[in-house]
Amino acid sequence: MSYRRGAVAVLVVLGLALAGCAQPAADTTTEDPPAVVEPIEGTDLNTITLTAKAAERIGIVTARVSPAPAGSGTAATEIPYGAVLYDIDGATWAFTSPEPLVFIRHAISVDSIRGDVVLLSAGPPAGTEVVTVGAAELMGAELGVEGE
Repeated sequence: MSYRRGAVAVLVVLGLALAGCAQPAADTTTEDPPAVVEPIEGTDLNTITLTAKAAERIGIVTARVSPAPAGSGTAATEIPYGAVLYDIDGATWAFTSPEPLVFIRHAISVDSIRGDVVLLSAGPPAGTEVVTVGAAELMGAELGVEGE
C-alpha cells in the first residue's frame, strides 16, 4: 500500500509542477496583427506590412537586385535563387521591400538559372531589395494561409 501512496504523491506533485509551467493564453484583442495586407489600387497585388516581431519570427532576409553581368544574353538583372517564388499556375514572383517591414509581390521573368543566381529578363530594377528568406511566409500572409 505504501508504494501506491508514494506513486500517487509523485503524480500529484508532477501534476502541480506541470500546471505551474502552463502559460496563460495571450490576450490578442489588444495586440496588433502580425501582418496587415492592403490592396494596391488598380492591381491584383497587395502591400504587406509586418510588425517588427513578425519579421523577426519569420527571419526576413533581403538582398539587392544586381545588374546582370555583361554577355548574359537577354538578362537585365540578377537575384539570388532564394528570392524566386512559383505560384500555383507556374508564374514566377519575388517580394520586394520598398521600405522596412513593407513587402510587395513583383512579377519576374526568369531568363536562366546559374547555380544560386537567377538571371531575369524582366523584374524589379537593380538596387531594389528582394526577400531571400521568408518569401513563402509573405505569400501565405498575402493569400490568407495561416499556420505555424
